[in-house]
Amino acid sequence: MKTTTKLMTLALCTIGLSASAQNIKFEEYDLKNGLHVILHEDHSTPIVAVTVMYHVGSKNETVGRTGMAHFFEHLLFEGSENIGRGQYSKFVENAGGGLNANTSQDRTFYYELLPSNQLELGLWLESERMLHAKVEKIGIETQREVVKEEKRQRIDNQPYGNLFGATLDAAFDVHPYSWAPIGSMEDLNAAQEQDFIDFYKTFYVPNNAVLSIAGDITIEQTKELIKKYFSTIPKGTKEIPRPTVKEPINKGEVRDTIMGKDQLPMIVQAYHIPAQGTTEFYAVDMLNQLLAQGASSRLNRSLVEEKQVALFSGAFTYNVEDPGLTLAYSLANMGVEPKQVEDAMNTEFERVKKEEITEEEFQKLRNQIESNFIQSNSTVAGIAESLANYHMYYGEANLINTEIQRYLAVTKQDILKAAQKFYIPENRVVIYFLNDPALSK
Repeated sequence: MKTTTKLMTLALCTIGLSASAQNIKFEEYDLKNGLHVILHEDHSTPIVAVTVMYHVGSKNETVGRTGMAHFFEHLLFEGSENIGRGQYSKFVENAGGGLNANTSQDRTFYYELLPSNQLELGLWLESERMLHAKVEKIGIETQREVVKEEKRQRIDNQPYGNLFGATLDAAFDVHPYSWAPIGSMEDLNAAQEQDFIDFYKTFYVPNNAVLSIAGDITIEQTKELIKKYFSTIPKGTKEIPRPTVKEPINKGEVRDTIMGKDQLPMIVQAYHIPAQGTTEFYAVDMLNQLLAQGASSRLNRSLVEEKQVALFSGAFTYNVEDPGLTLAYSLANMGVEPKQVEDAMNTEFERVKKEEITEEEFQKLRNQIESNFIQSNSTVAGIAESLANYHMYYGEANLINTEIQRYLAVTKQDILKAAQKFYIPENRVVIYFLNDPALSK
């Protein structure tokens, strides 16, 4: 991942009008090579977000070659036929902007935040990444070491750093969501130069990408620049593999204990849930906010404030393209047994299965949902990403204006039914992360 200091400053620049006060207008079209383009014009601040989202994440990898998508997040900053190694960041920094990238199970996202008079620079950089990236031995070996160091810093040497990966591994038997995007270092070490070249030619092609631009632009001028830099890039010719395997739900409770250096017990419960965008998904997502968002959430109020069995407790929806998970977690208080914490968590899960939430809680949830929706689209960078996400996952970019209605259509009865269907023992993974004194020495 690449960051610059100006990135955070630019990312805080908000659009002039609240997203709740207007529909976000945009234009979209396809180039002949399959690249989907989305443009949003907003002259509130003199900045522009140039973003490219590739429909490739860790779920597109194969056993024995995990970590490839995340690796390419780094590798594609190495340079191109026309950009020297390590020069991507310097081009953007010298123009007064910032850049970054991230990878998930489902997609890889690159973006530049630039003064609006540097729009052409952003387009040139992203066209170079798409057409002329250097996928060669020196860059591959350099980034192998970068990724290894990232894993050491973010996972191996962090408290409960293996929590996410271990939970995925326990929850998924057949679906490639079973490994985290960072993948296996052994797999990356085993990959040969041709493996990386094949991955690039398969996935980093215009017909597998969305170019989303938002900010201080003129639509017609931007279209001409896009034509200049992207229309001649050849369409990818390789078949783009998509996993079709379905992970079964209600396959029986899975339990595990993982010993490590972590001092206090962490209890994790993960439940299988529907894919994002489905009717039941919205009910589950609202249920998780009821359980976990804010100091007054049910898990925090019960386990932390009232029973004092946990130092913190929460839950979140792991929303992904295929059916995913919801994760609940609690860090045990000093001297409290993990089973006691788990029982307290189960009490709250049973409660949401037995009775509808109160009207006060329901209205608070709706207000939180609306606030989150507005905030996610309060910057040009957020708008560009949302437009790309909605097109890539749903084929409907206008959900940036209408998805809120899907949440607001959820009833208290829908939330109750979702809890009864998905928050059941046979649909969950329970993991205790415990301290091993021998490893803590």
